[in-house]
Amino acid sequence: MLAKKPLTDRAIKAAKPAPAGKRTLLWDAIVPGLALRVTDSGKRTFVLVTRYPGSTQPAPRSLGSVGAISLSNARALARQWLELIGNGVDPARQASEKRQQTFRAIATNYFQRKAKDYRSRKSNEATLERLVYPTLGTRPIDTITRSTIVHLLDRIEDENGLAMADHTLGIINRVMNWHATRSDTFRSPIVRGMKRAEEKARSRILSDEELRAIWQATGEYRHPFGSMLRFILLTATRRNEANFIKRSEIAGTEWTIPAARYKTKIDHLIPLSQAALSEIENPLADPHQVFIFTTNGKQAIGGHTRHKQAIDEASGVTGWTIHDLRRTARSLMSRAGVNADIAERCLGHVIGGVRGIYDRHEYLEEKKRAFEALAAQIERIVNPPAANVVKMRG
Repeated sequence: MLAKKPLTDRAIKAAKPAPAGKRTLLWDAIVPGLALRVTDSGKRTFVLVTRYPGSTQPAPRSLGSVGAISLSNARALARQWLELIGNGVDPARQASEKRQQTFRAIATNYFQRKAKDYRSRKSNEATLERLVYPTLGTRPIDTITRSTIVHLLDRIEDENGLAMADHTLGIINRVMNWHATRSDTFRSPIVRGMKRAEEKARSRILSDEELRAIWQATGEYRHPFGSMLRFILLTATRRNEANFIKRSEIAGTEWTIPAARYKTKIDHLIPLSQAALSEIENPLADPHQVFIFTTNGKQAIGGHTRHKQAIDEASGVTGWTIHDLRRTARSLMSRAGVNADIAERCLGHVIGGVRGIYDRHEYLEEKKRAFEALAAQIERIVNPPAANVVKMRG
């Protein structure tokens, strides 16, 4: 064993590989038990050599390899471990317990124990995987605050709509309430009133001035996200329906959203207006690319929150969501004189009652006229006639 002296970055860098089949320990004189372990291949790792709880002999445990952890951080971590060991706590066991207390780990346990036979299990797990785990998955559940959940729900509402934000909140709430029944100290940060539908049943539609400003901003935005927003307004569709549109779904001037991607689980046919077609016709695009709104031809565009913030800043319009475009389109259809039944069919809403069961007519021609009327109404708003033009009689 070499004499102990303070480790330095220079000494660590200069450490030579151990003899074949051996390992060398370079001890640190500052923190008891801390050493640099060097293998015969030259791999260098910080280790803490001490007697751990439950063992009778000192043993080395890795604190991290050189490069992944600095010397100063290795000393700090070694001191933390020594303090835990002095109190009879095994650092490895504590780390394992912390991993078991992450939101993902607890949610996984919830689905395996409490909700394993629920019909909605697979869809709820998919919702967490897509919308929650990227933000909260690795967070210890007792560190997740109410404001963290609120910010997450804000983003989900903006990108996926109000209903999805509330649905996601419900899943998180059930996981946290279940964990609270099994913990001595955990209290769920979710309180009454956080549900968005209770806070506000959204009825917001864009005014003409707001629509004009957003339309101009999307036209100047050099990214497919701008065209996608226009397309959503012109087709009265939901964000994901437009975002994941594929070239294979377009036949001439008709777009069929397959049942697997549509909320009602029924194919939805949309006759595209000339204005809508102009937003997806890109002569420079690769004809073999799968998605229409894409930057690489292989994946649909992402980062919607960031792009929408840019549109907000450019247009000066705030407090609106992407889903408000669909609601605005429905209002503009009424304003353009479209029959209410036809407008509802354009939005893919299921017509209830006996008429909805027996009337299977596609109403293709009526929907064509409705979408062209919508496009014309939008055109009149975004490009209003000059104020000094006087219409001649006769």
